[in-house]
Amino acid sequence: MKNLFQFLAEAGASQASAQATKLNLKSDGHGSWIDTRGNIVATTEKGRLVFLDKKKKKGEEGPVQQMAKRRADDNLAGAPLQQKAAPKKVKPVEGEGEGGSAEGDTLTTAFGRFNPPTAGHEKLLQAAKKAATDGDLKIYPSRTQDPKKNPLDPDMKISFMKKMFPDYSDNIVNDDQMKSIFDVLVNANGDYKNVNIIVGSDRQAEFENLANKYNGELYEFENIRVISAGMRDADAAGVEGMSASKMRKAVVDGDFDTFRQGTPKELKDNDTQSLFNAVQSSMKVKAKKKVAEMWEIAPKQDPKGLRENYYAGNVFNIGDIVENLNTGLIGEIVRRGTNYLICVTKENYMFKSWIRDVMEAVVNYPGPSGVPANEREVGTDSQRNYVMRMTGTTDIKNFINKFKAKK
Repeated sequence: MKNLFQFLAEAGASQASAQATKLNLKSDGHGSWIDTRGNIVATTEKGRLVFLDKKKKKGEEGPVQQMAKRRADDNLAGAPLQQKAAPKKVKPVEGEGEGGSAEGDTLTTAFGRFNPPTAGHEKLLQAAKKAATDGDLKIYPSRTQDPKKNPLDPDMKISFMKKMFPDYSDNIVNDDQMKSIFDVLVNANGDYKNVNIIVGSDRQAEFENLANKYNGELYEFENIRVISAGMRDADAAGVEGMSASKMRKAVVDGDFDTFRQGTPKELKDNDTQSLFNAVQSSMKVKAKKKVAEMWEIAPKQDPKGLRENYYAGNVFNIGDIVENLNTGLIGEIVRRGTNYLICVTKENYMFKSWIRDVMEAVVNYPGPSGVPANEREVGTDSQRNYVMRMTGTTDIKNFINKFKAKK
């Protein structure tokens, strides 16, 4: 029979284990927890996860960290003498006086769909660069793909983004583990003390409430600042009012001229045509063919159609699984408001979304390529099939093999 101390110890361990499972962390068997990249990011203390802080005091260190430090200091019985490495010189940040934050303490990031990327997104990247000053800047495009609202697969989308925004090529991160804003923040936890999140003005309140709500539970930062990239007039003509929603509508309408207005002038015409064709093929529409259900493809262009179908119960009902298009969070609808939804993720985290900002969750959508990026090597059959699907030439036969002379 278990005694009281065994029972309490197991209860504490199970509580920490449950919390770690929600964050996709694995135990190292010694009280510490490892993320998907193999880094120790948390320890178990009093039955709960405590995230590591690079500048923890000795008294706050877990047993594993204390043991490692004692070995390094040659302060452990039986430990071999350690040769201490010379301390690294830290270059002070220009303009910072005594007590100023050290370089690398703050991460500036942006998480968004960029599907397709537009000239308007450059304003977001410029705001992010300004906020980052000389610190780290990372742009994370979302990973979801479907034929209606997210036509481009992540690899193709990021490839076009690097062409459209060459000044930010090194900052655009292609990481299949970063599926939501929570993934980004958990991944940054322990490496940075502060985070700046750059968003459009219409999404600032949503990100601010969500990111700060779980600070101290999923991750621990001293400061989380959600910064607006500035106001955007959706009704303005030209680049100022351009959006991914309008770009998808232009593709459905077969309107290349309008689509071209939404891309940077620096993007070559043939690259713009390739982007147009890729979106068109992925949306499974033919040139100049109108689509009646515009509210499904570009809800911001047909808010009336979206509302009518929502009120009629055709979309977003209790129990449906949906994805927030801004944050990447996926959850089950538990409440339907007049024009918003209350959802809960499988880890029991709650979030609120406007109906225009969600879509039915996509599970294992194969994408137009049908093969992962590492199999799209030039000269292979898979790469040929991929190109044929993208260009609508899948019906072309291999005449060379068909009519070659038989020996």
